[in-house]
Amino acid sequence: MAEISAASVKELRERTGAGMMDCKKALTESNGDMEKAIEYLREKGLAAAAKKAGRIAAEGLVNAYISDDKKVGVLVEVNCETDFVAKNPDFQQFANDVARLIAEKNPADLDALNAMAMADGKTVAEKITSLISTIGENMTVRRFVRFEAVGEGMVDSYIHMGGKIGVLIELQTAKAETAGNADFQALVKDLAMQVAAAKPEYITRDKVPASVLEHEKAIYKAQAVNEGKPEAIAEKIMLGRVEKFYKEVCLMEQVFIKDNDKTIAKLIQEANAKLGENIVVSNFARFEKGEGIEKKKDDFAAEVMSQIKS
Repeated sequence: MAEISAASVKELRERTGAGMMDCKKALTESNGDMEKAIEYLREKGLAAAAKKAGRIAAEGLVNAYISDDKKVGVLVEVNCETDFVAKNPDFQQFANDVARLIAEKNPADLDALNAMAMADGKTVAEKITSLISTIGENMTVRRFVRFEAVGEGMVDSYIHMGGKIGVLIELQTAKAETAGNADFQALVKDLAMQVAAAKPEYITRDKVPASVLEHEKAIYKAQAVNEGKPEAIAEKIMLGRVEKFYKEVCLMEQVFIKDNDKTIAKLIQEANAKLGENIVVSNFARFEKGEGIEKKKDDFAAEVMSQIKS
């Protein structure tokens, strides 16, 4: 009996869209022969979506789930081939169910998620295969992130334009009652919209990896040298551009999208003074639908800005 590797199971899943356990069984039954395993799945009616499973799925939506106590939050991207299917109620229900499942079961990764059973008893992978067969398009759960707040912290989300951009944000507070305060809730929404529109990559400058910083420094120094600046001047120019880099990629140093006269750090400082608090942004994530795989690149950040200013 041939040994069935995880890589073989993964390849068969990608080629057929069948569930992980079904793929493993098919390979076992066919003694590791990939083509025979595909035939086995087709014969069992488990690979009806085989051809569709290889097509590019760059549409879909970003969905969020927040627990009632706002202690657990999930952001998930589920992709399909067309915007039309993204509006399909069954597709949207699947995205909702997957987000809730992630919140409740906390899978380690996509493989663990795909192997988890949903309410109807099917695994996530099996449910995807069923939907592909029913709806007629390839679809996949591309990525997810899950935050769980501790102490007096809370998690919230912001979904832009029906799922084109999604933001998950986690904050820590000193007092439990702050979560129900209207001013605090407005602040949370503003912070989430800031992440959606301004696309920060880190919370503070000390979170920027040293390798990233050194790479940027090298680029800025080379730019100045190529502009004909002497070494000493090039060094100063580089340091100035690093400061600008921090203001672009660090949330706390970004200019507030609703008031260009204050930074996010200042916005939170004002909220702390008003509420007698010590609010801290401890985590955030931003997903843009089809990011990196989209066929047509749209400026979703500009859309967020236009809505804010309108």
